[in-house]
Amino acid sequence: MKTRRFFLKTSLLSTVSLSLAEADIKESILDASAPLKILKLVQTDLFPQNAIHDSNAYLYLSVILRHRHVSDEDKQYLRNGAKWLQEEAREEYTKSYILLSDKQRQKMLKKISQEAWGRSWIKVVLMYIMEARLGDPIYGINKNETGWKWLNHEPGFPRPKEALV
Repeated sequence: MKTRRFFLKTSLLSTVSLSLAEADIKESILDASAPLKILKLVQTDLFPQNAIHDSNAYLYLSVILRHRHVSDEDKQYLRNGAKWLQEEAREEYTKSYILLSDKQRQKMLKKISQEAWGRSWIKVVLMYIMEARLGDPIYGINKNETGWKWLNHEPGFPRPKEALV
């Protein structure tokens, strides 16, 4: 009887500990790539998804985060804001921002917009969205000039002949 009881207890404990370890592994994988994933998700939370897609805003932001002419401080600010948002989500919902529902993510963005850092960070993310939305398509952004059409804008001349970025 003791042997069977011992077997059942250890089996149960093993299963629980493996499940917890698996959850920790999933969370650590999320954490490793979280800033970029969070930034991508925030873009779609702040602006209609089709506009983000048409403007290639995520691609543009990933270029900004690697570009040599963008200061390390600016790059770090974008990453830090994503980390701070992640911390707020974990504090409020005990899970990653990436795993929140649309409604919860909107609530988080509204909450951080009440803070000076959050308001400033959202403004910077929106600025990069608008740059991608309205920039010249030669840079791989504003596909099919959808941003220009959205504003009924006619670009000035001369337009760039090659991408300088």
